[in-house]
Amino acid sequence: MAPRILIVDDDPHIRDVICFALEKAGLAAITAQDGGEAMRRFESDKPDLVVLDIGMPEMDGLEVCRRIRRQGETPILFLSARSDEIDRIVGLELGGDDYVTKPFSPRELVARVTAILKRAKAAVAEAPAPEGVLRRGELSLDTPRFEASFANAVVALTALEFAIIRMLATRPGIVFSRDQIMDVAYPDNVHVSDRTIDSHVRNIRAKFAAVGCASVIDTVHGVGFRLGAKV
Repeated sequence: MAPRILIVDDDPHIRDVICFALEKAGLAAITAQDGGEAMRRFESDKPDLVVLDIGMPEMDGLEVCRRIRRQGETPILFLSARSDEIDRIVGLELGGDDYVTKPFSPRELVARVTAILKRAKAAVAEAPAPEGVLRRGELSLDTPRFEASFANAVVALTALEFAIIRMLATRPGIVFSRDQIMDVAYPDNVHVSDRTIDSHVRNIRAKFAAVGCASVIDTVHGVGFRLGAKV
């Protein structure tokens, strides 16, 4: 069965363009014209990924993302206007996996959707590591189950966030550059900015801080990031 993609945008022309591009790539498209319909379609159709416009009237894309995240970790690709930089950053911090700016190339959007689906599939299907669970101090990463926890408190991470923290935890003390992190997070050579990586790092920090870990990732200024020394 083809992966189901829920497209949420109040502009019917944009919905049509995205539908055509996704269906041409062999994906199944579902549409919603506003936030309320998006949540109804999300709950009834159980999509594999959501393409979500930020700037919608009444219930905007950020609120839709919050509600989806209360129910699970379905991947979300945001659509945003170039002037909405703050909204894009907030979207990533709320748990979005990536974003595309308007006007966009349908080809690029399909490439990003495909890359996110591959990451999500790999995270679920990854074979159990010989050591089972990776532990660093009170941090625990269960790769076979795709679960993260700190001091026995579960931390809900997206597939991309889990990949980043696992990369750092595999080699504690080593500083990884943003380019190295991009290679792991975006293996299909999809270009993203340094700010996107920074947003994901902030999101990971916020989630771990909520369970009492104030320094899961350290910044080495001018170089990159490493696993927190006090984990």
